[in-house]
Formats: sequence, structure tokens, C-alpha cells
Amino acid sequence: MKRPALIFALLASLTASAAAQNSGSISRVQSGASCSGCNLFQADLSYRDMPRVNLSGSRLRQANLSLATMNGANFGGADLSTANLFGGRFTGASFVQSNLQNANLVGAYFGSADFSGANLSGAILSGAEMERVRGLTQRQLDAACGDSQTRLPYGLRIPVC
Repeated sequence: MKRPALIFALLASLTASAAAQNSGSISRVQSGASCSGCNLFQADLSYRDMPRVNLSGSRLRQANLSLATMNGANFGGADLSTANLFGGRFTGASFVQSNLQNANLVGAYFGSADFSGANLSGAILSGAEMERVRGLTQRQLDAACGDSQTRLPYGLRIPVC
């Protein structure tokens, strides 16, 4: 192998390692600890009860939060793209400026959660309870989809999936 190719291969492997999930951070969060700015890629947080956990700015891409109870959690600025929030409870949670692109929010409860500036492009909100959320706009919903069971603030509507 020529020297430049060897250097490139070494740099590529170091870059891949830096982008990989952090198992230590995931274990701490699974125990209920906050972890702002952590790499929680593909973390399994399903069925967990984690009130007021701070995961702001964290990478939760492809994470499983299904049937979790995370009331008062802070997901501000977090990457939750393609994450699974199915049936979870997120009362009073902050999703301010978070990325929920292509996320599954089916059947989740979001009482008084804040969605100001959140990216909901491609998100599925079928059956989600969002009647009392804050910061949700028609523009955000136009980029997502739901069904007749999706509960939204008065005056807002969502395209059918």
C-alpha cells in the first residue's frame, strides 16, 4: 500500500470512530443521567422513565425512545432524525430547534411540549397527542404527516400519510 493511501485509510478509520456511538454515555443515560451534547446514536432508551433528563444538543439519530416516559426532558437542538418515539410520554419536554426529520412520533403524548423551530420534515405523527403543545406551526406540520387520530392545537391541520 502506498503511503498516501495508508494515511487516508488511517484518517478514515479515526473519523469513523469519532462518529460512532459512545457506549459509556449511552449507559449513563439509560441509568437516568443527563448528557448534554452526547453521541447517543442508535441508543436504546425504550421503556425508560427519565423525567427532566437533559439531552440538549445530543445526537440521538436512529435512537429508540419508544414507550419511554421523558416528561420535562430537554431535547433542545438535539438530532432525533429517524428516531422512534412511538407511544412515548413527553409532557412538558423541550424540542426547541431539534431535528425530528423522518422520526416516528406515532401515538406519542406531547402535552405542553415546546416544538418552536423543530424540524418535522417527513415525521409521522399519526395518533400523536399534541393538542396543548407550544411553538407548533402550520409550516412544520405541512412537512410532516398524520391521520384523523392526530390531536393538534386548534386551527392547525396535518396532511394524511
